[in-house]
Amino acid sequence: MSATSAESHSSNGHNENGNGAPHGLGSPRDIENNAQSLLFLESLYEQYLTTPDKLSSDWRDYFEQLDLEQSNSDHRRIRPQRKPFSIFNPPSMNDGGLRRPQRLEVAGRQERLDQLIRNFRVRGHILAEIDPLGKKRGNPPELKPEFYGFTEEDMDRRFSTSWMGGPEVRTLRQIVQWLRTTYCRSIGVQFMHIDSLRVREWLQTRMETTGNRLKLKREQQVRILSRLSDAVLFEQFVQKKFIGEKTFSLEGAESLIPLLDMAINKAGDEGADEIVIGMAHRGRLNVLANILHKSHRQIFREFVDNDPELNIGRGDVKYHLGYSSDWFTPNGKKVHLSLCFNPSHLEYINPVAQGRLRSKMDRYRDFKHERGMTVMIHGDAAFIGEGVVQETLNLSELPGYSVGGTLHVVVNNQIGFTTTKEQSRSSTYATDVAKMLQIPIFHVNGEDPEAVAQVVGLALDFRRTFHRDVIIDMYCFRKLGHNESDEPEFTQPIMYGDIKKRQSVFESYLDQLLGMRGITREEAEQIVEERRQVLEAELEAARRDQYIRCIEEYGGYWYGYRGGSVSEADDVDTYVKRDEVERIMNVLTDYPANFHPHRKLIRQLEQRREMGRGERPIDWASAELLAFGSVVSEGRALRMTGQDVERGTFSQRHAVLHDVQTGETFLPLKKLAPDDGLVELYNSPLSENGVLGFEYGYSLDFPDGLVIWEAQFGDFCNSAQVYIDQFIASTEDKWHRFSGLVMMLPHGFEGQGPEHSSARLERFLMLAAEDNIQIVVPSTPAQHFHVLRRQVLRKWKKPLIMMTPKSLLRHPQCVSTVDDLATGSFQSVIDDPTFEDRSQVKRILLCSGKVYYDLLAERERLERTNDVAIVRLEELYPLPYVQLQEVLGQYPVGTEVRWVQEEPENMGASRFLRAHFGQTLFDQYPLRTVERHASASPATGSKRSHQMEQASLMEAAFALF
Repeated sequence: MSATSAESHSSNGHNENGNGAPHGLGSPRDIENNAQSLLFLESLYEQYLTTPDKLSSDWRDYFEQLDLEQSNSDHRRIRPQRKPFSIFNPPSMNDGGLRRPQRLEVAGRQERLDQLIRNFRVRGHILAEIDPLGKKRGNPPELKPEFYGFTEEDMDRRFSTSWMGGPEVRTLRQIVQWLRTTYCRSIGVQFMHIDSLRVREWLQTRMETTGNRLKLKREQQVRILSRLSDAVLFEQFVQKKFIGEKTFSLEGAESLIPLLDMAINKAGDEGADEIVIGMAHRGRLNVLANILHKSHRQIFREFVDNDPELNIGRGDVKYHLGYSSDWFTPNGKKVHLSLCFNPSHLEYINPVAQGRLRSKMDRYRDFKHERGMTVMIHGDAAFIGEGVVQETLNLSELPGYSVGGTLHVVVNNQIGFTTTKEQSRSSTYATDVAKMLQIPIFHVNGEDPEAVAQVVGLALDFRRTFHRDVIIDMYCFRKLGHNESDEPEFTQPIMYGDIKKRQSVFESYLDQLLGMRGITREEAEQIVEERRQVLEAELEAARRDQYIRCIEEYGGYWYGYRGGSVSEADDVDTYVKRDEVERIMNVLTDYPANFHPHRKLIRQLEQRREMGRGERPIDWASAELLAFGSVVSEGRALRMTGQDVERGTFSQRHAVLHDVQTGETFLPLKKLAPDDGLVELYNSPLSENGVLGFEYGYSLDFPDGLVIWEAQFGDFCNSAQVYIDQFIASTEDKWHRFSGLVMMLPHGFEGQGPEHSSARLERFLMLAAEDNIQIVVPSTPAQHFHVLRRQVLRKWKKPLIMMTPKSLLRHPQCVSTVDDLATGSFQSVIDDPTFEDRSQVKRILLCSGKVYYDLLAERERLERTNDVAIVRLEELYPLPYVQLQEVLGQYPVGTEVRWVQEEPENMGASRFLRAHFGQTLFDQYPLRTVERHASASPATGSKRSHQMEQASLMEAAFALF
């Protein structure tokens, strides 16, 4: 009986087809793969023996052929002398007078065997010897033959096993041994949680026909030994030469290096051009040296640290840095490797790496995702402990984020810093979170390199076949403490007592090969000596005064782009000619004749066409779509994701139209792109953290595209603060990488409560230094249009943080004209256009964003248009000193400036501006601030309280002090 087939059968016994047979048994041809009902088959056979005419012809032919085969074949194969009958070898009425009860007993034994086999597939991993420290994990009774009523006498009874692969008939003893060999040696597999019968049978066949063991050639064994030698020697060398230095050693898990070696070679030979690697800091130096082939002398120079002046205030520690290089497989295939930089936030690199690979594949127009692979290297405690892992796994098969399957490697040290598994997880395995996906999880003993080789090959074949993620959970240990200065025996004396007794995996594998006569000790010693000499020479070169530091330059598609000071930013023309604006809008509002938009949108599309013709003012969303359309028309890529970006959180964008009759979608922007143009707008899952990390990663490899992440509400970026702090704000200074990522954060105090008011402008301003990011608060559709185009057209690349509006999306005064788009550019400061003679102005209200329109209305109400000017500061960082000074210079010296903001005093830009300007602007204009009182929460939850606060704010802005 096939266990996988049985799993899909209804348990109520009434799931039948038209012939009264259980599903899958409608004809004899189904029997080999779907023997689900023993009683049904027995009754058919008895009917064949008594009243064959009542059977269908195909069943009669089947049983006749079966009897013929039994009479003509070798009786030792089909009908042994002890006659171990089963449903695959049923007895006839003349076989010793066996009647139905005896036949049912035979069938029952076969059914119990099938249950045993299924449970080995489900639970065999519990018996697997995957822990190199030898700790046993239990002995489930359902994996013992006696649990199913088998006795010692039954162990030599023969059963049909043709559906297992290998011999068609085996004894129970042989079957159990083969199951233990397949599922309970150095590899334990979890795969029966996968719903797909095809996937499960694919895995069963691959494992059960081979005993889950790869037969290696001698040259493969030598390569594994050599790579283990590289890994072990590097760690020993660094420990000896740089005593006390933190390296986050790989010792105890050195099999990671041959694992990566095999994975890269196999993926490369099968078509991968790009492999992006993400990992935490443990083992990173070893991977840099032995996989990325970063110069040993460069690594040693970082230990020596003789170039402090080059890193003042910038960079990161050596075991956090990234690197890229070209790899050549033994067959000559070139693969580009990119190891992502990563702070100590461990798993937060996951979506960044995925985003980088997706970006590379999109650039190749590899929409089947066959030319690249992501390899994610995890720690066991982090994999189960950090929620970003689950977020990234959830992204893996979503259209906007899929990369064709990721190879996840868990370096399972069986401890997190000093925390044991009993304190760090509620699940059996650290990898149990991955069971949310329909993928296999291979647990493997890291001290069995040939078992590691088997799971690497099987995992990559699975990934290539099904385009899904796959998990390798490599059990090992951490020979040293969390870092080299840590004493692990303080907290884990028993574990580290066992670890001290262990020889290195290189030595144990060498002993294995010597026993098999696969290699001589002389050959092994030569491998070790050659690598030791290389390390000594590299260290000597690193210590020389004339050492030449390798400077990594920006090349490839980053050639010509730059960062640095805002003074190096290039001026670009962002306007679009009037007739082009009309053409783009006509395309954006057109749809196929057989497409049926919602009736409310038909009028809106017509209004947008009027905007394009200049017959109606342009609102915010229309200006934005025109910016997108112009970028796409110029052959540049556009990618935008967020929780509701297709429609827009506030039902304003409608970039993707839905047919009300069929549910089909239509993206007009695609019609503006060249044939191979890239236009991607995706609603994201309910995730800020993982999705923002993905888009940041995407931006690292697409400088010539417009890459945008939009929050549903700006406040929600709170959930992604690690990416803002550790990646986006520090991308150039810390990681030496540029990013043009745009973050759109709806912002504005409108009485919607503390969680829907503030995008936490103050946090971005606190992170602003050395012209690292751009922070803008555009107040008109045209400003929004121009800053988006500036972002993609400029060669000066910095992340752009945009405080975008909510109520202003439909504010009658928040509009622009076609001429505003067809001329001009983004203005960092906008002067008040009301005054021709500014000498009469007594007060300047300086502000940003929505509050401008509140102040405008209040000024009209108070009839203060003769003496109060309202100036908009549209770009808060880098602070536009020159532009602001030019605007203020048109007003009398000594004119009071009041900075007006909606946010509490301890939030928004108030403290930031006081820190930069003090009590006066440019020593000429007294500066005061108007804001809500300092508060622990951004806003009130009461609509009426909000209105009272807003009225007080307006009163203070225009009042005398």
